[in-house]
Amino acid sequence: MSTKKSHSPIPTTHSSSTASVGVRTGLARLCADPKKFLGGARVGLIANPTAIDAELHHIVDLLHADKSVKLMRLFGPEHGLRGEAQDMIAVEDVRDPATGLPVASLYGNTAASLTPKREHLAELDVLVFDIQDVGSRYYTFAATLALAMRAAREVGIKVMVLDRPNPINGSTVEGGGLKKGLESFVGLYPIPQRHAMTVGELARLYNSAFEIGCDLEVVACEGWRRSQYFVETGLPWVLPSPNMPTVNTAIVYPGMCLLEGTNVSEGRGTTRPFEILGAPFVEGRKLAAALTHEKLPGVIFRPMFFTPAFHKFVGVSCQGVQIHVTDRRAFLPYRTGLAILVALRDLCARDFSWRQKVYEFRNDVPAIDLLTGDPAVRESIDAGDPLDLVYEIATRGLEVYNKGRADALIYS
Repeated sequence: MSTKKSHSPIPTTHSSSTASVGVRTGLARLCADPKKFLGGARVGLIANPTAIDAELHHIVDLLHADKSVKLMRLFGPEHGLRGEAQDMIAVEDVRDPATGLPVASLYGNTAASLTPKREHLAELDVLVFDIQDVGSRYYTFAATLALAMRAAREVGIKVMVLDRPNPINGSTVEGGGLKKGLESFVGLYPIPQRHAMTVGELARLYNSAFEIGCDLEVVACEGWRRSQYFVETGLPWVLPSPNMPTVNTAIVYPGMCLLEGTNVSEGRGTTRPFEILGAPFVEGRKLAAALTHEKLPGVIFRPMFFTPAFHKFVGVSCQGVQIHVTDRRAFLPYRTGLAILVALRDLCARDFSWRQKVYEFRNDVPAIDLLTGDPAVRESIDAGDPLDLVYEIATRGLEVYNKGRADALIYS
């Protein structure tokens, strides 16, 4: 992203990258011919540090350097345009120090701050979105896109999505829908927790099946196949958020994010967030044994101790497990996350609890209900139901998604 100093020159012309990669992103295609895609349009840009080309040049630098592009305003999602803010931390409006462009925050102190302001969009002709998603409904960047699409429709401007691969493949769907009344920033629409779509495909789904109806263009990737994981693309990985350091984190995230709805640490404050979990009241060996008993595919659980440097239980010794994915194609992250909740509720009934305080701007329902999309999941776990029943309840409600998905897909 834009900085005052650079260790390598930023190209002033937009040719396709010379790096040897198997996949070209939407950004690479745009930069090969910016006039074709943007013409003389006044451009707004929603981005974060992941909006890079194969040589790690950031989209802000690339578009600002091209005199044919009228880049007017930048927008930063959760964690900010620079990506340094922790989860659920408000980010202020600033100016980009290198370009001088105004940066409007799309993650402030209120739910209203999540939507681009009308006066900011009124000065634009097209709103470009370029952010690497991680393939999970809870990850808020796709919600930022949906809210921007709604706002763009209201003022009559175009939305252009520069697509990127789904890093955990575009074939494996897992999870359930969303009961009416549980809409939030971690779930605006009833799509599964592991949705197996790119952000460009999600935009098409939102626009048609969920009837946003904005003027939408998706600049598709070239060379990406639905079965591919990010490590097979040849593209560089940049942290989409402070606690998403690796593709392995993204692989476990559709299940492990469920722990945000509890008083158990999801590993924030460690070097392996979402792969590590636990609490001072957890006995790691017992938890590992209980999870091993469930015969979950593609994963091994190792009992361990850890002390978070920040977030839950900062500075306090915790026990728990580390998730070691042994076969990413067999691994079922959402089933695994639910299995962990079932085991914790059984083994730590006296101390385990559901988060009740405000979560993503809602404090009227438990956070876990926003994440699963159905209070019946929490109720089933509390009742001591077996994992198979909990999982069956947790994977309902995808009728609209199932009906609209095929028409929204771009890649084979």
